[in-house]
Amino acid sequence: MEKRLTRAQKRERTHEELVSSAERLFVERGFHASTVDEIALEAGYTKGAVYSNFASKEDLFFAVYERRAGRAVAQVEDILDENGPAAGLEVLASDAARRRGGVEDGWLAVFFEFWAHVVRRSELRDRFARIHGRALEPMAAAAERFAEERGISIPVEARSLNVAMNAMVLGLSLERLTQPDVVDVGLGA
Repeated sequence: MEKRLTRAQKRERTHEELVSSAERLFVERGFHASTVDEIALEAGYTKGAVYSNFASKEDLFFAVYERRAGRAVAQVEDILDENGPAAGLEVLASDAARRRGGVEDGWLAVFFEFWAHVVRRSELRDRFARIHGRALEPMAAAAERFAEERGISIPVEARSLNVAMNAMVLGLSLERLTQPDVVDVGLGA
């Protein structure tokens, strides 16, 4: 016999199913092309269920991004803990090259689309920056540990260095989406 869910459990399940459906549609179609109605239908709910869980379609995208960022942070931390900063950074660089190989093209496309969407909206831009910054923190900490263990003085703050490295990875990823014949998997790895 199946255990009855509490109201809070039902709400959490609805929330998670909406986030999962939104992620699938955003990755497949893009942020602007995915409607709240389609997301609700995909999850088996009404548009009202979406708006009782999320303030807007942007809020729903942020839930997707927060979940993905949380998984990415956990994965990065595991790799760094398992391998140490030097080898861990090498593993992560290889992983970045693999992602440039097309594994995450749909996510990259919607990620760039949403990033462009929030740039001119300060309240959204700030929220995006907080999530994005949190996702980059483990790499900055690893760069600091790496330099510290080797007695290296980094000429800039580790966080700034990490943002620059991430910008290169994202830039190469964006270029690969439009010029796969020019930007191959190994470029920048």
